[in-house]
Amino acid sequence: MMNLIDSHCHLDFDAFDEDREKILSECASSGIQQIIVPGVTVSQWPKLIKTCAQYPALRLALGLHPMFMAEHKPEHIDQLRTALIQNKAIAVGEIGLDFFIADADKNAQTELFKAQLKLAAEFNLPVILHVRKAHDEVLKLLREIKVSGGIVHAFNGSLQQAEHYQKLGFLFGAGGAITYPRANKLKSLFSQLPEKHIVLETDAPDMPLAGYQGQRNTPERLPMILSMLAELRQVSEQSLAAATTANCQRVFHLS
Repeated sequence: MMNLIDSHCHLDFDAFDEDREKILSECASSGIQQIIVPGVTVSQWPKLIKTCAQYPALRLALGLHPMFMAEHKPEHIDQLRTALIQNKAIAVGEIGLDFFIADADKNAQTELFKAQLKLAAEFNLPVILHVRKAHDEVLKLLREIKVSGGIVHAFNGSLQQAEHYQKLGFLFGAGGAITYPRANKLKSLFSQLPEKHIVLETDAPDMPLAGYQGQRNTPERLPMILSMLAELRQVSEQSLAAATTANCQRVFHLS
């Protein structure tokens, strides 16, 4: 059986309260050994931490997501430091810049992101990045504040931007978006990225795969993403599974 890692899945969200155990059991049966669960807001952290402690397959990341600026307060950075000290987080995330949002407060997002990058550097943890319409700005900050690499979740930038991220120790999350017939630019991108810089992700319950629009996404669909990516790259599913899992283990220091 293949050994897979879902590098980005919000399994702590309420959408999974009814059948979390069943989903994890089915994931185990299909070779999904580990699932990385990123944080989004302080109010969600207690449930996130408890959920990750309850199930051995789950790995905890803690962070303040840029899409929830209205919920974040300045003191949350100190709370993040405390949470990182008290819990076995494998990364700081989901953090970043989202300038795609209408009326995005770019300054507030940037200050929050910088503060979290500094914590990641202090704790020597990789980061899980959420970036929309802001890759150049994020790269500039990553050059200023050196962190130990990480993952650019749902990457859809240019090959040139990808090269800059690679030099800084970053990998790229391939998710449900590559399963859509019209995602030609993204497919071209993921057919060209170096294998050692790719990881798999579902972003469940969001980012449904083609054919599942309007439905809750689940981590059990990770093998479908693997299959599409292997076809794109003209490699075997087995070799790509082994490579993406090794990449994830390397960046997050997982055994």
